[in-house]
Amino acid sequence: MNPPPDRRTTLAGIACGLAAYGMWGFFPLFFRQLGHVSPVDLLCNRALWGCVFVSLILTVRRAWAGPLAAARRPGTLPRLTLAALLVGANWLAFLWAVDQHRVIEGSLGYFLTPLVNVLLGLVVLKERLKRLEWASVALAVAAVGNEFLSLGSLPWVSLFLGGTFGLYGLVRKQVPVDAVSGLWLETLSLMPLILLYAGWQASRGHGVFTGFDASTQILLAVAGVMTALPLMFFAAATQRLNLATVGMLMYINPTLQFLTAVLIFGEALRPARLVTFALIWAGLLLYSWSGWQKYRAAR
Repeated sequence: MNPPPDRRTTLAGIACGLAAYGMWGFFPLFFRQLGHVSPVDLLCNRALWGCVFVSLILTVRRAWAGPLAAARRPGTLPRLTLAALLVGANWLAFLWAVDQHRVIEGSLGYFLTPLVNVLLGLVVLKERLKRLEWASVALAVAAVGNEFLSLGSLPWVSLFLGGTFGLYGLVRKQVPVDAVSGLWLETLSLMPLILLYAGWQASRGHGVFTGFDASTQILLAVAGVMTALPLMFFAAATQRLNLATVGMLMYINPTLQFLTAVLIFGEALRPARLVTFALIWAGLLLYSWSGWQKYRAAR
């Protein structure tokens, strides 16, 4: 017997979320191979080649009617442009963190994202929280406070990554457009800024898209494909799942990045930061348990 449509939709959303977060989890390993390329150049190439890749998908599928129809709907382009700016800022901060050997801070930011989603669901979507969910938010605040006390400043990289990606998920969820069409419009909306930057660099003798050796050019093109695929899966997941569920699936991404930073890149894990991660993990555990209770009650 086939599962009911609602359950099929949920299972499909979970599968898309797992695919997206699994790919993102291995990004530090890939982008460390492009450490000789500046983060801004990497961002430009990711967006350009991602747009080209999605254009090919639309052409093969003969699906250009989708993005063109979406672009004509009032309010769609401004919201997708906002989503593109948010995810572009997130990409740039992540690439900078990898370049500066601060992957642990990046993984902390993505661990914070689920709890950012909880707060956004509460404030913007008027979702109601249970006691365990409030406790998880309190533990996240305590984790940020611990970072402030141990470092002497707020963990801006982590907060920026968590905040921008949480906001991106919220904006993207509220735009009724399919994953491929939405991604094409997002990457296209970044093109004016990227081309302006590329033109400015060209006037200074640097080719943003052509100033590299052949192997680097291939890796940059692959970076565009790797950028597009998980975003398409993520957009598909946000259309099928509630915001909290999307956030909880994101454990996969920062866990893989955290393990990569510590076990492969050899980044130092200070005791104070271990306390921060312990607080975050405790908060995520409480929220997951609350979600499991909701699921059982619904059954």
